[in-house]
Amino acid sequence: MVSPLTHKLLRDLWRMKGQAIAIGLVIAMGVMLQVMMSGLVTTLEGTRDAYYDRYRLTDVFAPVTRAPAHLVASLGQIDGVARVQDRVVGAALVDIPDRAAPVQAQAVSLPADGAAALNATYLSAGRMPDPARPDEILLVEGFAKAHGLAPGDTLVATLNGTRRALSIAGLAQSPEFLYIAAPGEMVPDDSRFGVIWMGRDAMAALFDMGGAFNEALFALTREANKPAVLAEIDRILDPYGGRGAYGVEDQYSNQFVSEEIRGLKGSSNTVPPLFLAVAAFLLYIVIGRMVQSEREEIGLLKAFGYTNAEVGAHYLKLVLIIATGGALLGCLLGIAGGRGMVQLYLQYFKFPFLLFRLDPASFAIGVMASILAASGGGLLVLRRVFALTPADAMHPPAPADYSRSGRIGQGIANLLDQPSRMVLRRITRQPVRMAGAMIGIACGMALSGSMLSTFIAFEDTLDTTFTVIDRSDLTISFAGPVQRAALHEIATREGVWQIEPVRFVPAILRNGRHTHRGSIQGQPTDASLSRAIDTNKQAIPMREDGLILSTTLAAKLEIRAGDTVTVEVRDGRRPTLALPVAAIADSFFGTPAFIELGALNRALKEPGRVTGAYLRIDPGKRDEITQWLKGLPMVAGVSIKAEAETAFRKVMNEGAGSSRYVMGVLAFVITYGIVYNAARIAHAERARDLASLRVLGFTKGEAAFVLLGELAVITLVALPIGTLLGHGLSQLIMAAFSTDIYTITLGFEPSAYGNAALVVLSAALVSGLLVKRDLDRADLISALKTRE
Repeated sequence: MVSPLTHKLLRDLWRMKGQAIAIGLVIAMGVMLQVMMSGLVTTLEGTRDAYYDRYRLTDVFAPVTRAPAHLVASLGQIDGVARVQDRVVGAALVDIPDRAAPVQAQAVSLPADGAAALNATYLSAGRMPDPARPDEILLVEGFAKAHGLAPGDTLVATLNGTRRALSIAGLAQSPEFLYIAAPGEMVPDDSRFGVIWMGRDAMAALFDMGGAFNEALFALTREANKPAVLAEIDRILDPYGGRGAYGVEDQYSNQFVSEEIRGLKGSSNTVPPLFLAVAAFLLYIVIGRMVQSEREEIGLLKAFGYTNAEVGAHYLKLVLIIATGGALLGCLLGIAGGRGMVQLYLQYFKFPFLLFRLDPASFAIGVMASILAASGGGLLVLRRVFALTPADAMHPPAPADYSRSGRIGQGIANLLDQPSRMVLRRITRQPVRMAGAMIGIACGMALSGSMLSTFIAFEDTLDTTFTVIDRSDLTISFAGPVQRAALHEIATREGVWQIEPVRFVPAILRNGRHTHRGSIQGQPTDASLSRAIDTNKQAIPMREDGLILSTTLAAKLEIRAGDTVTVEVRDGRRPTLALPVAAIADSFFGTPAFIELGALNRALKEPGRVTGAYLRIDPGKRDEITQWLKGLPMVAGVSIKAEAETAFRKVMNEGAGSSRYVMGVLAFVITYGIVYNAARIAHAERARDLASLRVLGFTKGEAAFVLLGELAVITLVALPIGTLLGHGLSQLIMAAFSTDIYTITLGFEPSAYGNAALVVLSAALVSGLLVKRDLDRADLISALKTRE
């Protein structure tokens, strides 16, 4: 048999169904993000670790210029090394018939016996190459699909100056290449960069590595002391041009995967709790107003023998039903959203498969956090229920003391008509209640404004990178350092308007215990095609007396302008330099370190050397120039900036970066829910007063004005407060999105908060129209009766 309190609970839920749904949606959005983001973290981490383990991703990489094969035995004797595998790697240019520009690729040798002890390949189509057929290769799957290639097709490529026709035996993927981007670029693009696996003997012959290797791979024991192992590897390989051994944590592909996971963790720890806090605040207001309006009913229930616990449980059940319903809906939406995001991540990271895995802990945390947050607000209200005695509750509440607020705005009130004075008196006489509604709407404004600021920040970062920092049209890279005079032939080519040399040197930068493995970029003093810029987007001239570090790199090394950084050069004579930090530059992608080109070459005792160049060209001759560059023996790669920008925008808008759009949609939904609740609460509080006005002769429009005018004033006052809150929130969101790989910077964006204000105002307009419709339909007799 259903108890009377259960009947009342069902009636209350039906009566406030609009508010219950709105609050439930706010909770659902928070739980959805919690479940979706935590599930994505679990999915990416679990799949990555399983993939690494099954296909034996190496623990340490050790590049070297050219080392004899007999060193492998010595490397295997290092304490802590479980297994060693040597190989040959090199650059390749792939000739795609329908593309003028050459397509870059990385060539990697397969073990002579075909069985890779480390960094094994996942064969997705075809078969492994026949060791007896040196021209057979494996091709990375993404590149093959981008160009319509399949096993059995022929690929023409230039490797170390030798043009070869290669037969595709199979398509493959590898844990070493989860994230594939061309050298010098940050964005994956399957159409512009690929990976080729070729037999060891064929690779050795092409790259002059007979009886030698240029990279060693290491698996370590569980007890290994990695720093000691790295130091010993470097000691053995240094005489042969060792470039510095490094762990898998510094490997290019793994860095991107790990940073994406870290970013997801940061977002999941920042945004969902905020949404749940807003929901708890809304529930507190709604239930608090309900208890206030039902004083007499609470008194009657207690008079009939219901205990404080039973009456309190009734209102707590109301809170729990709304919170639980929203949490369960959020879980379902989180699973659906996570499955959708997984498909986007498959375009971004090259996993053989990626199935969304629900993190049971996140499911439980999302549900429990939403229930606890909502219950926390409800329990604060239940104190009022316990404090009411039947005698007190059955009497109307004592009239509020307006003696101190009655004259507030009196001068203005004399200039207003009667409905406007009612609005003003309500606001001035109940400031705490009005402040609660105002803060709620300000939170909605903050959510929308912060997400719109995020969208603008992404666009501004891309525009600054590809128009202010990089002003070139093409970037060319050479197979190795060449004399600067070699650029003369390119500079005099018809259609080449400007050429600017550059030299990249691999290096390890140290500041105390802080270390960064990367490169130093040498450029002319007056570099104009690729520039370092300050916070005002003004060019910083290259310095001979020190390095110019990016903000991200300076933060990583915990170093400031004027400090000294130790630079261990891993090329040529490999000197160790102590260089002052001359300036800090704004940079959004990567962690560059700049120095004047001549000063870099003098430090290396290799005058006049460059490893590439930036070009500004006649757009009408781009295909002709890139086709010509493809035939130059010294050119190892050509990158077209327009294609790189298009690829980056695609990743940001369709790949992993699209998660910001999901968060934006949720923010807008929550904003509407907050404003709608504010309007409904105000209506519930004043239904009797407004009915009284109608009986006294006020028109429907005048009665609605008293209520909607109050909502309008609160909304307008909330907009500037929401703007301030939104700017602070956007800083937190940007910090969650930014990683060591890329940094999203944010200034104050007036257009973002202008559009956010339009979202809030449109929500207020829609909510006002819905409330006015209910006012017009109200039964005046029922509204004026004392509730029983």
